[in-house]
Amino acid sequence: MRFGAWASFVLNTLIIATGGAVRLTGSGLGCPNWPLCAPGSLVPTEELSYHSLIEFGNRTISGPLLVAALLVLLLSWRVRAVRRDLFAISAVVLGLVALQALLGGFIVWFHLNANLVGVHYAISLSLVCITAAYLVRMSAQPGPRELAVPKPFMILTHVTTVVMAITVLFGVLTTGSGPHSGDATIQRDGVDAVLMSHIHSWPGYAAFALTLALLVWAAARRLRPLKWLAILMAALVVQIAVGVFQARNGLPELAVGVHMVLAALTAAAMTVVVLALKRPAAAA
Repeated sequence: MRFGAWASFVLNTLIIATGGAVRLTGSGLGCPNWPLCAPGSLVPTEELSYHSLIEFGNRTISGPLLVAALLVLLLSWRVRAVRRDLFAISAVVLGLVALQALLGGFIVWFHLNANLVGVHYAISLSLVCITAAYLVRMSAQPGPRELAVPKPFMILTHVTTVVMAITVLFGVLTTGSGPHSGDATIQRDGVDAVLMSHIHSWPGYAAFALTLALLVWAAARRLRPLKWLAILMAALVVQIAVGVFQARNGLPELAVGVHMVLAALTAAAMTVVVLALKRPAAAA
């Protein structure tokens, strides 16, 4: 179960990196068909370019990812009598993985529609967070849980979570209006990308300030989420630095890809912080 859970988390993170590579190299239509890559062929043909290999590589990861999700579900089913939480989480993961595969087909059919691509990324990011939650719950003692921090601290943590979600949302919209459309023949029209990048940065800095307040509070009171708040703060600092760098240097592809993956890992760290707000109840 532990192997399957870690495989699921790593593969869901990896597919964000490969999906970003597809978009940033203009390989979104490298396989112009779905579920086949080319007419009459599941794999790239000699007539297709290297873009096909990049797109097909991203599709290939979906297979092991689905197997890992199914494995975790089956193993969670065996312990469902005492760990209903694990079975519920694994069922959600498998459902979202299947939805992602179907949505990927629609993205190809609708020629990389920016809104569908944004939803595709948002689901992948959510899967990273949910699989991270599974890892935390898998290692936690089962049974009732109780609040381990002061209530105002809990409220501030949830406010930070909302602000971070808003940051991710505007990040998706910013990318959707930017130059990396996934294929050289597709042009994005709509909101100005420079304006969107500024709007995206505002909740990002707010999330940084709120996380800093939580970190100082947790350090002063030695609260349970302290370790993961420190990890979250480190991830945020790197994420903001990468964001500023890419905005000031013409959105280089590698920096944009790193920014996409870091967003998912930062959101996963925020998820673990939220789960650390509670501990197993003293009385069983």
